[in-house]
Amino acid sequence: MEHAPRRWRQAPVPLLLALTGALVLAGCQGTGSTTSTPDSSSVSASTSVRSVVIIGDSLSTGFGTSAENAWPNLIAMAPGDDSMQLNLLNAAQNGSGYLNVGVTGSTFALQVEQALTPDADLVVFFGSINDLHQDPTELAAAVGRTYAAARERAPRSAFLVVGPPAYSTRPEARFLALRDAVKQEAQAAGAMYVDPIERGWVVADAERFVGPDGLHPSVEGHRHLREKMEALILGALKGQPDVAAR
Repeated sequence: MEHAPRRWRQAPVPLLLALTGALVLAGCQGTGSTTSTPDSSSVSASTSVRSVVIIGDSLSTGFGTSAENAWPNLIAMAPGDDSMQLNLLNAAQNGSGYLNVGVTGSTFALQVEQALTPDADLVVFFGSINDLHQDPTELAAAVGRTYAAARERAPRSAFLVVGPPAYSTRPEARFLALRDAVKQEAQAAGAMYVDPIERGWVVADAERFVGPDGLHPSVEGHRHLREKMEALILGALKGQPDVAAR
């Protein structure tokens, strides 16, 4: 993607936070939300109801489009597996990271504290580019603490960790250092780790998948993420390999 228009390349985190703050002041929704709670009357005896908690940033809130278009809501509203009903709680908050404090005062650790309960079947961590300028050593420690806190609150839950996606085929060194810190701690915590950079999730078709601000998913981008994330979530819940999400 070396010849892609400049706006599709990775923008610095200050721009992400500036855009986040500006749009929140303009009235954009800045919080995550609870999305699907199954109606017991509509769930058959053969359908398994599974609880999923999403921990993340503005890539999971629908920022720049709407909460209705966000990939977690798309999964909850129309699950692709009739054998499994998802009770999905989207705790993601704009601007949040493992260390970075979001526009609502949230970090991933605070989301864990506020949203995660012992009955969760799966905890999904997605991101966060907002930690791009944090010290790698301090970041790794914060990531490890976040996973340890999640394990304490939900000891039987499976963990799915998705690193931050990139908008260039050649991400800068500090971006890769961020990715590597998350990966190292995820593997140490026994989580299933997925690297969107290695898999080329966004750069596969950035002009369709990234919105006008050059940072957040477009409506089509959230549909793309829905396809990837749903396959990963269902695979993690079933204890199966994640081949379908590649």
